[in-house]
Amino acid sequence: MTDYRARDGLADLDWNLLRTFVVIVEEGSITRGASRLMRTQPTISSALRRLEEQVGRRLVERGGGRFALTQHGEVLYRESRKVLDALGQLGGLLSDADQEVTGAIRIAMASYVVFPPFDQLLGRFHRRYPAVTFTLDVMPSVEVIRTVRDGLCSFGICLLSHQRRRLTTEMLFREQFGFFCGSGHPLFGRDDVTVEEMRDSTYVSFKTDQLTDALHPVAELRRSLQLGEEPTGTSSHLEEVRRMIMAGMGIGSLPVHAMARDVRDGRLWQLPPYENLPAVDVHMVTNERTRLDRGEQILIAMLREYIASTDPAERSFPLAT
Repeated sequence: MTDYRARDGLADLDWNLLRTFVVIVEEGSITRGASRLMRTQPTISSALRRLEEQVGRRLVERGGGRFALTQHGEVLYRESRKVLDALGQLGGLLSDADQEVTGAIRIAMASYVVFPPFDQLLGRFHRRYPAVTFTLDVMPSVEVIRTVRDGLCSFGICLLSHQRRRLTTEMLFREQFGFFCGSGHPLFGRDDVTVEEMRDSTYVSFKTDQLTDALHPVAELRRSLQLGEEPTGTSSHLEEVRRMIMAGMGIGSLPVHAMARDVRDGRLWQLPPYENLPAVDVHMVTNERTRLDRGEQILIAMLREYIASTDPAERSFPLAT
């Protein structure tokens, strides 16, 4: 609900009002919604008015037998339905939490995924279900997709260049990529670096740093800045691109938030541009045809509840200050 949470006070929306709104939308009228909720029609009408006051937008065009969602109403219904579905699924999975949950969870992951909420969620899951074991396999994003597609893992976390048939993809977080050099590079430590100077430097890159791949926004910026033609080194793993940059093999693009500590510690230096940086989405990828045990279902439901209930701005790095 990006359009709404940015408004003052909307982070505290009454979920009962949202549930009421979802019901009357699905029933197609306030009268039928009231019947389903076993409430009076004036009560439901009042609830709708209060919700419209909270969001500051008209949600339903009604009157004269007409009941139609406004554009804002459509957005709010769609996002509220996602949240309610996620909460309902999670509630069902946790309904018998006293029963011990066992099993193994295998997650196929792109390299160097830096997303603290995911780490915290894993910690909460482990404390609640200590008998469940984990395997985290790091591989290129294209291999993550293949592994999920073939049903060889519980789910995947990776970059995507386009939607995949028969797979469910959900944006987990967004990261911005900037250019960096290592401590031994001639541009290191300088605040006055120009793009013209960067053009004279060698560069290293990801194998997916192509106009048709997941890192196409990075490739487009590199091309627009005319930074080199052939890389001195490539890798499918972020750690190895980072290693080559630190070794002085050339400049390269890396996620800004993930490199913050290296910059503070003097191992990397960020180069221009510093604004309007290319953004890349990291997705959770699942295969609905894969049979999952209870632990896998619970963890995926927890992730979906987090995604559904968190504003995308809170999952976009670097975070706005």
